[in-house]
Amino acid sequence: MPIHDLDGCAPVPLAHYLKALGILRLVAEQADPAARGWWEGERFRLMSSLSREELEAFVLERYEPTPLVSPWNKGSGFYANDPVLAPVEGSAAPRLGRLRAGIRDSREPMDQIAKADQAVRAIKAETKVRGLTAGQKKVLKEAPEYKRRLAAAEKHFKTLKAELIPRLRLAWRGPHREWMDAAMVLGDDGTPQFPALLGTGGNDGRLDFTNNFFQRLGEMFDLAADDGKPRVAAGPWLRAALWGTAAAGCQADKAVGQYLPGMAGGANSSNGPDAKSLLNPMDFLLMLEGTLLFTAHATRRLGAAGQSRAAAPFVVGAQGAGYASAAGADEAARGEQWMPLWTQPVTLGELRRLLAEGRAQTGRKPVNEPLDMARAVARLGIARGITAFQRYGYIERNGQSNLAVPLGRFRVPDRVSPRLICLDDLDAWLPRLRRQARAKEAPARMQQVERRLADALFATTQHPDEPARWQAVLLALAAVEGVMVTGSGYGAGPVPALRPEWVVAADDGSPELRLAIACALQAAAFRSEYGPVKAVRSHWLPVKQGRFAVSGTAGQLRLQVDSKVVMHGRAGLDDAIALVERRLVDASQRGERRLPLVAAKKAEASPVDLGLLVANRLDLDRTMALARALMAVDGRRWAATPSPPSSSAKDGQLPDDAWLALRLAMLPWPLPDGRQIGVDPAIFRRLAGGDASTAVELALRRLRAAGITTALRFSSVPAETARLWAAALAFPIHRRTATAFVRRLDPSTEQGDIP
Repeated sequence: MPIHDLDGCAPVPLAHYLKALGILRLVAEQADPAARGWWEGERFRLMSSLSREELEAFVLERYEPTPLVSPWNKGSGFYANDPVLAPVEGSAAPRLGRLRAGIRDSREPMDQIAKADQAVRAIKAETKVRGLTAGQKKVLKEAPEYKRRLAAAEKHFKTLKAELIPRLRLAWRGPHREWMDAAMVLGDDGTPQFPALLGTGGNDGRLDFTNNFFQRLGEMFDLAADDGKPRVAAGPWLRAALWGTAAAGCQADKAVGQYLPGMAGGANSSNGPDAKSLLNPMDFLLMLEGTLLFTAHATRRLGAAGQSRAAAPFVVGAQGAGYASAAGADEAARGEQWMPLWTQPVTLGELRRLLAEGRAQTGRKPVNEPLDMARAVARLGIARGITAFQRYGYIERNGQSNLAVPLGRFRVPDRVSPRLICLDDLDAWLPRLRRQARAKEAPARMQQVERRLADALFATTQHPDEPARWQAVLLALAAVEGVMVTGSGYGAGPVPALRPEWVVAADDGSPELRLAIACALQAAAFRSEYGPVKAVRSHWLPVKQGRFAVSGTAGQLRLQVDSKVVMHGRAGLDDAIALVERRLVDASQRGERRLPLVAAKKAEASPVDLGLLVANRLDLDRTMALARALMAVDGRRWAATPSPPSSSAKDGQLPDDAWLALRLAMLPWPLPDGRQIGVDPAIFRRLAGGDASTAVELALRRLRAAGITTALRFSSVPAETARLWAAALAFPIHRRTATAFVRRLDPSTEQGDIP
């Protein structure tokens, strides 16, 4: 069978995508039932028994247009003596028989409505007879018999109008019923609901698609001829539509609709300041023929008790994220539709089944948001056989015009990344966050961080094996909490508990990530003699049992002011110093002389990474930002099944001996023989104040008192370095590391490893 490369049909714009489906549908229904179609690159391929010449001849000479009639729309041609339908109704061409049947089935109820309207007008005209005075007119209007007749006529007219759509749905059969099913669905109460693909029932503002369909038919074919033969310009227009060849004489200033934004005209659409629209009539015809494959259905949002809504294949709500041109969270949109692309030949029947079951889900939950759709694509929770989706948003652009804007291509992966399961942790939290960000009173910064998070999540679904994408998500989560802690959007709650696998997903082998994990997870399972020690997240957020602590009366709640919250997310250096300082205060209040910052299992800081930190050779701001997000990792799950990051380099520059002395003087546990180096908070205060010389002197005194003799006598470094040394104390070490530090400072020590 010949294979035709339809270069005039591409996934973008939407008009050309629908055109490809329209060609496959018409050929399979009217010429070759065995025809198959598929996508290859940026074009559609058609396999059919028809040759190239026969395919063109079929469309020009035998194609029978589908009866796209919308009598429920004012601009459809059935009202106000619109002449657009007359050429078809008066034609004897056999190829237009289905069109005439669709018009005829629409005329009967429309004629009844017209008669009822005339009856109302006739009754009202009785009071407008010339020669009657105002008083006589008033008497006529107040007459009981007049009121009764007028009320009955108006009720009959309104009843016929209200019952028009349900009546057509019951009476119509054949292709015009298929059009109706694509254009609308009826809810539980009989109210029509409209999928965005066809506007509001085949109508978009003042543009009626069916009216323009009949106009384009008249431009392509001689409707007055007995055979409905093609016009002279029809051949070049058809070849341009199919093969992508150049064609002169395209129609200027014709309605394009939402499907072909690039040809809609307007400002900045040409070399001049303004331009008219430009349209190939054959494109418009084939495009609308393709929409019939997207049959809509009524579904329930919340099971049997929920309200029904219109559901078209692969349609989700709108979200201004995941594409560069998004205007913000409040961008007006009718929703999004993800058009499937497949690379294996399919018949029309197979394509119909694919679209009829066109839905996606994440786990057991059907998708309602574009981000959920992206996750479903990444996890293969979609109909089989699809290799990619072209994302379209029905968005208000160019004034109040609705345009089908291409928003990017999402490819179905060859394999499912196990890392994507991490996103399940955010399932319940993300909808709450979106509601907070989209609230009228939400500040701009809340909308910005929510958008940044959504963009990062979109990128992660397409590149789940790239640690940089996961780190971008973590940084966005930290930014969201940074806004919440100021009192905006905290109703969504803090980032929920994350599984340890987040660490594996974000592991890029960098010292920043390893130190962030060490800082974030410390003290997660630590108990002092005075009781358990809280995790460090309590110094970032006012949380209590996984929720924000609030105060105030109902309706006037606000975040609780907590003196323990000392990290502000502005500078990593300041946050690290504030964390250590607050822990020293807590220990002092409990009567302890230790720094209660203890590494979680397999999450301690390595000497090499600490050497990079104190030498100012890594990004401390990024480290602490990642740490703030990783504080949400579930400490209990980590203790049960830790997921440590990749090991740091074994060879590298160790921290300065002076810092080693400071680190040993600030330990949370005793030396191996039971001796305790009691922590002196003055050491840290001096160091944080930029006085490294005095801090080191005090630390050496504590070490000598514990029996550790070192050749180091003093140290002098700039104030900036001293503060960096103070910040480095926020990253806990393992007991074995402390043993190695002791041996380095005092080689004569005969000290075994501390268990």
